[in-house]
Amino acid sequence: MARTRPPVVRLSDLALGQTADFFALLAERKNSTTRDGKPFFTCRFKDSRRSVSCAIWVDSKLFDDCSKNWREGQCYKLRATYGQSERYGPQIEIDQIRPVKDEDAADGFDVTEFFPKSRFEPNGMFVELWKIAETSIADEPLRKLVLTILDRHSDPLKRLPATQRHFYPFAGGWLEHTLSVTRTCLWLVNHYSPYYAELVPALNRDLVVAGAILHDIGRVREFDDAVPPQQTIAGRFDGHLLLGRDLVRETAKEIADLNPELAMLLEHILLTHLALPEWGSPRLPLIPEALILHHADDLDAKLEMYVRCLSNDAADGPFTERDPVLNRQLYKERSA
Repeated sequence: MARTRPPVVRLSDLALGQTADFFALLAERKNSTTRDGKPFFTCRFKDSRRSVSCAIWVDSKLFDDCSKNWREGQCYKLRATYGQSERYGPQIEIDQIRPVKDEDAADGFDVTEFFPKSRFEPNGMFVELWKIAETSIADEPLRKLVLTILDRHSDPLKRLPATQRHFYPFAGGWLEHTLSVTRTCLWLVNHYSPYYAELVPALNRDLVVAGAILHDIGRVREFDDAVPPQQTIAGRFDGHLLLGRDLVRETAKEIADLNPELAMLLEHILLTHLALPEWGSPRLPLIPEALILHHADDLDAKLEMYVRCLSNDAADGPFTERDPVLNRQLYKERSA
């Protein structure tokens, strides 16, 4: 009598003691040695909500395959039993394993489920960003420029991270970061316009909002369509500032009646939003609209890094482990 194939379930839905087929990402594979000198591997598999580990011993039927073929960052279909170790936490005992195939999509495999993503729904964020452009950019040609770019690149913009590793490094991160920066810029320009009512010419809200929405638009050329995205050759050579400036400049040629000076100032805002040469900007901000964007962008990026560092830290004591990007240890025991 043929054996009944276990159902395909989510790793994160497995119950203790359950044996099932599931898809998982190999997040970590470490080569180790026992006290008596025998080699083994410690592996960690994950989906978006659960991480499990397993040991592959030298006498396991899987040892050679693990040693020669298993790769971190690759997705696999496994048949395994889920358990819990008091010392090592969630565990699996693997019976069968193979790399995923195209036909696994019929069983529910979706590669995007195995990588971090924004807690906010991308379509909703995109609609809000679109509405801000529609309602807060009064200059019609400039508004058309922004909406044209958003429309042409809507699909990748909903998937892209803001960066690969530093801030918002997850699917939908570009949109979450850009929307947050745009909200902040809109508030700042609405606050400072009447505060500095004597400024001539007045703060240009259209420029601030357009610059906020497009400040990282170069990411659509810096990153490819892989999951997770990788830098393109152009991205490595030129970076997102120049790529974004070029994309805006190319699209601006299609927009009738776009004020050339306004287009030039928008390019300046994009190129200077990092503010300092050591951060990647070829020029310092020379207009107040660029200054507003720089500080809104810098605050949003750093605050996300702070929150992620504090949320993910497992170190004992009042301080986090040193964050390699922030180059500091954060204090965890703030008063509630």
